[in-house]
Amino acid sequence: MARTVVITGGASGIGWVMAQRFAALGDQIAICDADGAAVAQASQSMPAALVTQVDVRDERAMDDFFARVDDRFGAIDVAISNAGTGGPAGPMDQMDYQDWADCVSVNLHGAFICCRNAAQRMRVQRQGSIIVMSSTSGLWGVPNRSPYVAAKWGLVGLVKTLAMELGPQGIRVNAICPGAVAGPRMERVLSIESSAAGVSMDDMRATYTDGVSLKRFVTADEIADMAVFLASDAARSVSGQAIAVDGNTERMV
Repeated sequence: MARTVVITGGASGIGWVMAQRFAALGDQIAICDADGAAVAQASQSMPAALVTQVDVRDERAMDDFFARVDDRFGAIDVAISNAGTGGPAGPMDQMDYQDWADCVSVNLHGAFICCRNAAQRMRVQRQGSIIVMSSTSGLWGVPNRSPYVAAKWGLVGLVKTLAMELGPQGIRVNAICPGAVAGPRMERVLSIESSAAGVSMDDMRATYTDGVSLKRFVTADEIADMAVFLASDAARSVSGQAIAVDGNTERMV
């Protein structure tokens, strides 16, 4: 039986890879994304999906998006809070407050709005899986990335609390904590971090890979593999976990 899978930030990057993977399994897909161009492309590539341009910080727009999912598909079986932003880089005491607030708002407040909508529906169903995309930065401190790190740590706390609240209704809640994921977004992160630290991008890339046991970046496909597992019956007793997919981080930059 086909499940309904909702993915925020699902029209590009890791979100799009996950959407394609779940669609290949026969699931019904609902995507929201703030990037209009990515939404248009995803709509063409996956015409059977519900694909909508929404900023996850917009409470009313997100409520409307979930109402559209209800109308189109009915029950929501899997909700993946994936939308996020890398935010600014630099020493915390020199950071602009609005830059801080924007980063935390997308990464943490947007996840709250997504999870609240999913939880309201799953409580009635008495089943479901919520997956929140945190980061290895949600397990370690990272110099010059204070708003991103604070938000990603907050997501782990949100997940552990939600798992307690929703477990009695048969709803599982877990976080995936990717390490450095190869792709355009990581290249942007390397660029801003290398500028903040005053080193070359190659040196920053080497610092990242040297700090993990497998000595390489992970891939979006590997993150999707974990999401598929956590959404499956094979993970029916896995809840409240923050699972790193990072090649085993030994130290951060």
